[in-house]
Amino acid sequence: MIQLDHFKAGRQTKHPTGYSYFLPEKVNDQWIWQDQAINLLLEKAAIKLGELNSYAKLVPNIDLFIQLHVTKEAVISSRIEGTQTQMAEALMEEHEIAPERRNDWQEVKNYILALNQAIHDLGKLPISSRLLRKTHQTLMNSVRGEHKLPGEFRSSQNWIGGLTLQDAVFIPPSPDFVPELMGDLENFLHNDEINVPALIKIAIAHYQFETIHPFLDGNGRIGRLLITLYLVDQDILQKPLLYLSAFFEKNKGLYYDNLTFVRTKNDMKQWLKYFLVGVAETAENASQTLSDILELKSKLESTLPQQFGKKSNNAGILLQILFKNPVVHVKQVQKLLQVSYKSANDLVADFVHVGILKEATGQSRNRVFLFNDYLKLFRT
Repeated sequence: MIQLDHFKAGRQTKHPTGYSYFLPEKVNDQWIWQDQAINLLLEKAAIKLGELNSYAKLVPNIDLFIQLHVTKEAVISSRIEGTQTQMAEALMEEHEIAPERRNDWQEVKNYILALNQAIHDLGKLPISSRLLRKTHQTLMNSVRGEHKLPGEFRSSQNWIGGLTLQDAVFIPPSPDFVPELMGDLENFLHNDEINVPALIKIAIAHYQFETIHPFLDGNGRIGRLLITLYLVDQDILQKPLLYLSAFFEKNKGLYYDNLTFVRTKNDMKQWLKYFLVGVAETAENASQTLSDILELKSKLESTLPQQFGKKSNNAGILLQILFKNPVVHVKQVQKLLQVSYKSANDLVADFVHVGILKEATGQSRNRVFLFNDYLKLFRT
């Protein structure tokens, strides 16, 4: 049994070659606490998640909108790691991206693919080291880090901050301990014999994962993805609509400080409070986004007949397409509507005229159009 007030996060351990690494305590145990503030924050977070689940059930074609949430998560989670891709760029095709920005774009695309694949795989695989390794392999495919054992736990020492082990800010456990620690973490997530609320479990698990740092690269993104996967796996979330990267990125220093203070001050309580505040705030924001989407959709659909007259049928089809993919070009519209190039071009021009679409390139050829008011709802 682990009492939060007397929790010991781990210990600094000397490696035979001279450096010291942090060896965390295992977490698969019953956790208890006396701090009522944690219970109040837990209750609020659970209520906000319940509201998000209820709201998601009211939204028709909710899966159309999930992909925009996924794209936003990919953009922000990758940005925390240093990429510069913007939301609209992430929805474009590779040939539409400036050559010097394609590496960042590919990292975001990989994250989207990895996230979607992982959510799909939950149908046949439990949250496990196997699932995380498979997701990691997709994440690291053909990008920076592709030579750092994609899909495999590390077999060498890594570190955070600094240029070498000697000036590192944090050195995770020696690779010899990674399989054992990840096995303990996996058992903790699936241990039904301990009465630890799911939100507390995943908060502890995220901290532990980031402390183990089991991969040579991509740990931050996989660790943040783990949160959503677990909540979906446990049916706490009916749909994958909650992503904490925006909350963590808002004040990156606070996120890293709270993780660090668990290791240096044994302060797991503060980390849990911070995490639960993040869940409540993020769930509330996600509910508001769904509300704003419904309002925008209703407003635009009601004005189509008067704005487009005889074209209102095709205009309605194009509008539905834009809610699925808010970045389009004329040839795409032509193919999807099965009309002539001129008809597609005229309809897109009409959408620009009434303010639904906005041309993004400033060019006369290879133009790209954005459904700007919709993209603003997912601003990063």
